[in-house]
Amino acid sequence: MNKKEIEELIRFVAKAGVSEVHLEQKDFKITIKNPTKEQIVHVAPAVQPVMQMPAPAQPQQVIAAPAVAAAPAAKTAGDDSKYKTIKSPMIGTFYRTPSPDKPNFVNVGDEVKEGQVICIIEAMKLFNEIESDIKGKIVKVLVEHSTPVEYDQPLFLIDPS
Repeated sequence: MNKKEIEELIRFVAKAGVSEVHLEQKDFKITIKNPTKEQIVHVAPAVQPVMQMPAPAQPQQVIAAPAVAAAPAAKTAGDDSKYKTIKSPMIGTFYRTPSPDKPNFVNVGDEVKEGQVICIIEAMKLFNEIESDIKGKIVKVLVEHSTPVEYDQPLFLIDPS
């Protein structure tokens, strides 16, 4: 095989879109590789999370912070004890509105009566209207619109007075 035949073979391999050609005859061997057609595979090592030791806390700050945080928590717990909780009667998705373009069934500050629909819980493609079992004023909505809820999960706090 002469130089001109080798050059023609190289052009043919490039045009054909082949990545590699091996040609072997009785008096010679030739391998032509087309680097533009080879697949380049990058292998990166797996990233290991870096474990950092927490900085040692100063004892004075640690003691002071919980003491300050404990006071509001105790106050909130005392305040919530006078409220009644309406809990989810089933597992599903909680909705505050009857449909996306409608207003909420109830808002904080609204007065509710026994038997009044306060939300919908969707379970297995069925929309179940949840009614208030007590009369009072909505103090707090404990669940975000269109989020999953569990059985017996608190939904609303109501002030029955």
